[in-house]
This record gives sequence, structure tokens and C-alpha cells, in this order.
Amino acid sequence: MTTIRIPTPLRPYTGGSGVVNVAGGTVAEALADLTRQHPQLRPHLYEGDELRSFVNVYLNKEDVRGLQGPQTTLKGDDTLMIIPSIAGGA
Repeated sequence: MTTIRIPTPLRPYTGGSGVVNVAGGTVAEALADLTRQHPQLRPHLYEGDELRSFVNVYLNKEDVRGLQGPQTTLKGDDTLMIIPSIAGGA
């Protein structure tokens, strides 16, 4: 089963869990299962049906945008990491 690592700022929407096990053969299916399990997380990840531009998803430390994006195939022991972009400063 694929696991998704949840960053600290999003853990209140997963009941405090830092890791969530999900089902799915692709990144898109895994994220869909994540938001089915934790629907309150969806507005923080998606705008409509698209991932928000500041939400980065990594598959085993590789940005999925450099792979096949949401259609990237997963193996059972893969780990996805959600990493929100951080901006700011003067």
C-alpha cells in the first residue's frame, strides 16, 4: 500500500496523522483516496479538480511534475510526500 506523508501544517485535516496509507495505481488515484479518507483536506490541496499550483507532490523524493504528473504509476511500497510551497519575505 502506498503511503502519503502529510506536512505539519496539513495534519489538523488528517486527525493529526503524519502518514496516511492510501490505495490507487496512480498519483491521482492515491490523492483521491486521501481526500476520500480526509475530505476536509481537499480544499487545501485542490482548486476545483486541479491540484493547487503551490502544492508539490513528490514520489520517492522525485517531483511528479517531472514524471507523468498525476498519471504517474505507483508501486505498492511507494511513498508520496505533499510539500506546500513557502513564499514570503520582504
